[in-house]
Amino acid sequence: MELSGRSILVTGGGAGIGLALARALLERGNRVVICGRDEARLTAAAGDMPGLVPLRADVATAAGREKLLAEALALAPDLDMLVNNAGIQRRARFHADSADWAERAQEIAINFEAPVHLAALFLPHLLKRERAAIVNVSSGLAFLPVTFAPVYAATKAALHSFTRALRDDLRGTGVSVAEIIPPMVNTGLGGAGLHDDGVPVGQFVAAVLDRLATGELEVGYAMSEHFRTASREELATVLVQVNG
Repeated sequence: MELSGRSILVTGGGAGIGLALARALLERGNRVVICGRDEARLTAAAGDMPGLVPLRADVATAAGREKLLAEALALAPDLDMLVNNAGIQRRARFHADSADWAERAQEIAINFEAPVHLAALFLPHLLKRERAAIVNVSSGLAFLPVTFAPVYAATKAALHSFTRALRDDLRGTGVSVAEIIPPMVNTGLGGAGLHDDGVPVGQFVAAVLDRLATGELEVGYAMSEHFRTASREELATVLVQVNG
Protein backbone atom coordinates (compact mmCIF):
# COMPACT_ATOMS: atom_id res chain seq x y z
CA MET A 1 0.00 0.00 0.00
CA GLU A 2 1.42 3.36 -1.03
CA LEU A 3 1.72 5.57 2.06
CA SER A 4 3.01 8.81 0.60
CA GLY A 5 1.51 11.47 -1.60
CA ARG A 6 -2.00 10.66 -0.43
CA SER A 7 -4.94 12.66 0.92
CA ILE A 8 -6.11 11.01 4.14
CA LEU A 9 -8.90 11.36 6.71
CA VAL A 10 -8.20 9.95 10.18
CA THR A 11 -11.19 9.72 12.52
CA GLY A 12 -10.47 10.07 16.21
CA GLY A 13 -7.31 11.89 15.19
CA GLY A 14 -7.01 14.24 18.14
CA ALA A 15 -5.33 11.83 20.53
CA GLY A 16 -3.91 8.35 21.04
CA ILE A 17 -3.37 6.02 18.12
CA GLY A 18 -5.24 8.33 15.74
CA LEU A 19 -2.98 11.27 16.47
CA ALA A 20 0.14 9.10 16.19
CA LEU A 21 -1.06 7.74 12.85
CA ALA A 22 -1.78 11.26 11.63
CA ARG A 23 1.67 12.44 12.67
CA ALA A 24 3.44 9.52 11.01
CA LEU A 25 1.39 9.81 7.81
CA LEU A 26 2.04 13.55 7.65
CA GLU A 27 5.78 12.89 8.01
CA ARG A 28 5.55 10.44 5.09
CA GLY A 29 4.44 13.25 2.79
CA ASN A 30 0.66 12.99 2.92
CA ARG A 31 -2.07 15.58 3.34
CA VAL A 32 -3.90 14.57 6.53
CA VAL A 33 -7.28 15.69 7.85
CA ILE A 34 -7.98 14.71 11.48
CA CYS A 35 -11.46 14.72 12.96
CA GLY A 36 -12.88 14.27 16.42
CA ARG A 37 -15.32 15.71 18.93
CA ASP A 38 -12.81 17.66 21.02
CA GLU A 39 -12.10 20.86 19.11
CA ALA A 40 -9.42 22.01 21.56
CA ARG A 41 -7.45 18.79 21.06
CA LEU A 42 -7.71 19.06 17.30
CA THR A 43 -6.55 22.68 17.32
CA ALA A 44 -3.62 21.83 19.60
CA ALA A 45 -2.59 18.93 17.37
CA ALA A 46 -2.70 21.12 14.27
CA GLY A 47 -0.67 23.77 16.09
CA ASP A 48 2.00 21.22 17.01
CA MET A 49 2.10 19.73 13.52
CA PRO A 50 1.75 22.34 10.78
CA GLY A 51 0.07 20.72 7.82
CA LEU A 52 -2.53 18.75 9.77
CA VAL A 53 -6.05 19.90 8.92
CA PRO A 54 -8.45 19.78 11.91
CA LEU A 55 -12.15 19.11 11.44
CA ARG A 56 -14.62 18.83 14.31
CA ALA A 57 -16.98 15.91 13.75
CA ASP A 58 -19.13 13.50 15.75
CA VAL A 59 -19.14 10.02 14.24
CA ALA A 60 -21.49 8.72 16.95
CA THR A 61 -24.55 9.78 14.93
CA ALA A 62 -25.65 9.18 11.36
CA ALA A 63 -26.17 12.91 10.86
CA GLY A 64 -22.68 13.61 12.14
CA ARG A 65 -21.19 11.07 9.74
CA GLU A 66 -23.08 12.52 6.78
CA LYS A 67 -21.88 16.00 7.75
CA LEU A 68 -18.32 14.66 7.97
CA LEU A 69 -18.52 13.30 4.43
CA ALA A 70 -19.51 16.68 3.02
CA GLU A 71 -17.01 18.71 5.03
CA ALA A 72 -14.08 16.32 4.55
CA LEU A 73 -14.53 16.25 0.78
CA ALA A 74 -14.86 20.03 0.72
CA LEU A 75 -11.50 20.29 2.52
CA ALA A 76 -9.87 17.45 0.58
CA PRO A 77 -11.64 16.77 -2.74
CA ASP A 78 -8.78 14.44 -3.70
CA LEU A 79 -9.26 12.28 -0.57
CA ASP A 80 -8.12 8.73 -1.29
CA MET A 81 -7.75 7.11 2.12
CA LEU A 82 -10.19 6.74 5.02
CA VAL A 83 -8.74 5.62 8.35
CA ASN A 84 -11.55 4.49 10.68
CA ASN A 85 -9.79 4.88 14.01
CA ALA A 86 -12.31 6.55 16.36
CA GLY A 87 -13.23 4.33 19.28
CA ILE A 88 -14.16 4.27 22.94
CA GLN A 89 -13.78 1.55 25.55
CA ARG A 90 -16.14 1.19 28.49
CA ARG A 91 -14.80 -0.93 31.35
CA ALA A 92 -17.75 -2.68 32.98
CA ARG A 93 -18.81 -6.28 33.42
CA PHE A 94 -22.07 -6.61 31.52
CA HIS A 95 -24.21 -7.89 34.40
CA ALA A 96 -23.06 -5.03 36.64
CA ASP A 97 -23.34 -2.21 34.10
CA SER A 98 -26.05 0.15 35.34
CA ALA A 99 -25.51 2.96 32.82
CA ASP A 100 -28.41 4.20 30.72
CA TRP A 101 -28.73 2.44 27.38
CA ALA A 102 -27.91 5.66 25.52
CA GLU A 103 -24.46 5.66 27.10
CA ARG A 104 -23.93 1.96 26.49
CA ALA A 105 -25.14 2.14 22.90
CA GLN A 106 -22.64 4.88 22.08
CA GLU A 107 -19.82 2.33 22.26
CA ILE A 108 -21.49 0.27 19.55
CA ALA A 109 -22.23 3.36 17.46
CA ILE A 110 -18.70 4.74 17.53
CA ASN A 111 -16.76 1.47 17.35
CA PHE A 112 -18.78 -0.43 14.77
CA GLU A 113 -21.71 1.46 13.31
CA ALA A 114 -19.53 4.46 12.43
CA PRO A 115 -16.85 2.66 10.39
CA VAL A 116 -19.48 0.66 8.50
CA HIS A 117 -21.52 3.78 7.73
CA LEU A 118 -18.45 5.84 6.82
CA ALA A 119 -17.27 3.11 4.47
CA ALA A 120 -20.68 3.20 2.78
CA LEU A 121 -20.65 7.01 2.59
CA PHE A 122 -17.11 7.40 1.26
CA LEU A 123 -17.02 4.41 -1.11
CA PRO A 124 -18.72 6.10 -4.09
CA HIS A 125 -16.01 8.78 -3.95
CA LEU A 126 -13.14 6.36 -3.30
CA LEU A 127 -14.16 4.09 -6.18
CA LYS A 128 -13.60 7.01 -8.53
CA ARG A 129 -10.01 7.48 -7.40
CA GLU A 130 -7.15 5.81 -9.27
CA ARG A 131 -5.94 4.31 -5.98
CA ALA A 132 -7.79 4.39 -2.68
CA ALA A 133 -7.86 2.65 0.67
CA ILE A 134 -9.99 2.08 3.73
CA VAL A 135 -8.03 1.25 6.88
CA ASN A 136 -9.97 0.02 9.91
CA VAL A 137 -8.39 0.04 13.37
CA SER A 138 -9.73 -2.88 15.40
CA SER A 139 -8.08 -4.46 18.46
CA GLY A 140 -6.39 -7.60 19.71
CA LEU A 141 -9.54 -8.00 21.81
CA ALA A 142 -11.41 -8.77 18.59
CA PHE A 143 -10.14 -12.31 19.22
CA LEU A 144 -10.75 -12.39 23.00
CA PRO A 145 -14.29 -11.94 24.40
CA VAL A 146 -13.12 -10.46 27.69
CA THR A 147 -15.51 -9.88 30.57
CA PHE A 148 -13.97 -6.56 31.63
CA ALA A 149 -14.96 -4.90 28.32
CA PRO A 150 -17.43 -7.26 26.65
CA VAL A 151 -19.15 -4.80 24.33
CA TYR A 152 -15.85 -3.24 23.23
CA ALA A 153 -14.46 -6.67 22.37
CA ALA A 154 -17.64 -7.56 20.49
CA THR A 155 -17.56 -4.37 18.42
CA LYS A 156 -13.96 -5.02 17.46
CA ALA A 157 -14.73 -8.62 16.53
CA ALA A 158 -17.53 -7.35 14.33
CA LEU A 159 -15.23 -4.77 12.74
CA HIS A 160 -12.63 -7.46 12.04
CA SER A 161 -15.26 -9.60 10.31
CA PHE A 162 -16.63 -6.67 8.33
CA THR A 163 -13.15 -5.64 7.21
CA ARG A 164 -12.39 -9.10 5.85
CA ALA A 165 -15.72 -9.22 4.01
CA LEU A 166 -15.25 -5.72 2.59
CA ARG A 167 -11.74 -6.61 1.38
CA ASP A 168 -13.13 -9.55 -0.55
CA ASP A 169 -16.06 -7.49 -1.83
CA LEU A 170 -13.74 -4.80 -3.25
CA ARG A 171 -11.20 -7.18 -4.77
CA GLY A 172 -10.62 -6.14 -8.35
CA THR A 173 -11.45 -2.48 -7.69
CA GLY A 174 -8.99 0.32 -6.95
CA VAL A 175 -9.88 0.33 -3.24
CA SER A 176 -7.64 -1.63 -0.87
CA VAL A 177 -9.00 -2.57 2.57
CA ALA A 178 -6.58 -2.96 5.46
CA GLU A 179 -6.86 -3.63 9.17
CA ILE A 180 -4.61 -2.43 11.97
CA ILE A 181 -4.95 -4.58 15.09
CA PRO A 182 -3.47 -2.85 18.16
CA PRO A 183 -2.37 -4.65 21.31
CA MET A 184 -2.52 -2.74 24.60
CA VAL A 185 -0.99 0.60 23.62
CA ASN A 186 -0.03 3.39 26.01
CA THR A 187 -2.91 5.79 25.32
CA GLY A 188 -5.83 7.18 27.30
CA LEU A 189 -8.29 4.62 25.91
CA GLY A 190 -10.84 3.62 28.54
CA GLY A 191 -9.56 6.15 31.07
CA ALA A 192 -6.34 7.68 32.32
CA GLY A 193 -3.73 5.20 33.49
CA LEU A 194 -5.44 2.01 32.31
CA HIS A 195 -2.94 1.42 29.52
CA ASP A 196 0.23 2.86 31.03
CA ASP A 197 1.92 -0.54 30.67
CA GLY A 198 1.09 -0.72 26.98
CA VAL A 199 3.57 -0.48 24.14
CA PRO A 200 4.65 3.08 23.19
CA VAL A 201 2.21 4.45 20.64
CA GLY A 202 4.90 5.81 18.31
CA GLN A 203 6.71 2.47 18.25
CA PHE A 204 3.48 0.64 17.44
CA VAL A 205 2.44 3.02 14.67
CA ALA A 206 5.87 3.01 12.99
CA ALA A 207 5.90 -0.80 12.92
CA VAL A 208 2.41 -1.27 11.50
CA LEU A 209 2.80 1.43 8.85
CA ASP A 210 6.05 -0.17 7.69
CA ARG A 211 4.20 -3.46 7.22
CA LEU A 212 1.25 -1.86 5.44
CA ALA A 213 3.73 -0.21 3.09
CA THR A 214 5.06 -3.65 2.08
CA GLY A 215 1.57 -4.78 1.09
CA GLU A 216 0.29 -6.54 4.22
CA LEU A 217 -3.41 -5.87 4.72
CA GLU A 218 -3.93 -7.28 8.22
CA VAL A 219 -1.34 -6.19 10.75
CA GLY A 220 -1.04 -6.79 14.47
CA TYR A 221 1.81 -6.06 16.85
CA ALA A 222 3.26 -7.91 19.84
CA MET A 223 0.39 -9.68 21.67
CA SER A 224 -2.23 -8.71 19.09
CA GLU A 225 -0.14 -10.32 16.37
CA HIS A 226 -0.11 -13.49 18.47
CA PHE A 227 -3.89 -13.32 18.97
CA ARG A 228 -4.40 -12.70 15.25
CA THR A 229 -2.57 -15.88 14.29
CA ALA A 230 -3.32 -18.12 17.29
CA SER A 231 -5.43 -21.27 17.15
CA ARG A 232 -8.82 -21.41 18.83
CA GLU A 233 -7.29 -23.65 21.49
CA GLU A 234 -4.52 -21.15 22.22
CA LEU A 235 -7.01 -18.30 22.46
CA ALA A 236 -9.21 -20.33 24.80
CA THR A 237 -6.27 -20.84 27.13
CA VAL A 238 -5.51 -17.11 27.16
CA LEU A 239 -9.17 -16.29 27.76
CA VAL A 240 -9.34 -18.50 30.84
CA GLN A 241 -6.36 -16.63 32.26
CA VAL A 242 -7.81 -13.22 31.48
CA ASN A 243 -11.44 -13.83 32.52
CA GLY A 244 -10.54 -15.96 35.53
